[in-house]
Amino acid sequence: METIDQIPVVRAEMLIRRPVEEVYEAFINPEITTKFWFTKSSGRLEAGKRIRWDWEMYGVGDDLLVKEIEQNRLIRIEWSDGTQVEWIFSPRTANETFVSITNSGFSGSGDEMVNQAIDSMGGYTMVLCGLKALLEHNINLNLVADKAPDAIVNK
Repeated sequence: METIDQIPVVRAEMLIRRPVEEVYEAFINPEITTKFWFTKSSGRLEAGKRIRWDWEMYGVGDDLLVKEIEQNRLIRIEWSDGTQVEWIFSPRTANETFVSITNSGFSGSGDEMVNQAIDSMGGYTMVLCGLKALLEHNINLNLVADKAPDAIVNK
């Protein structure tokens, strides 16, 4: 069996045609985030705060630590498994924001890390697509629930 030489780092990126303040707020404020990603949150993201996010349709959730926040520019979190996620918000024009999400710190065997990275890439890309539809067109695509309808509990 072959090993990998580098631990994977995932990057998902998307141009959102909305002002940076609005795009940043969509990730900080669970009243907005629950419209395109998780279904329940213990609170707004703030540096140093521990937060719980739940995907109630799947009966799963996770705890995260908000490591760093720079308003309208940066969010850094650490999931309970030790993986790190960084959002960078780059305004292009007054009404365009380029969002870059980087996920790193995968652990396990080489195969496990690669599988985690592939799953993460798809997940964060889907989150950005859902955000784009919501903020640009006010449409909830229901992507997260529809990705794995057979895994939904209490159907």
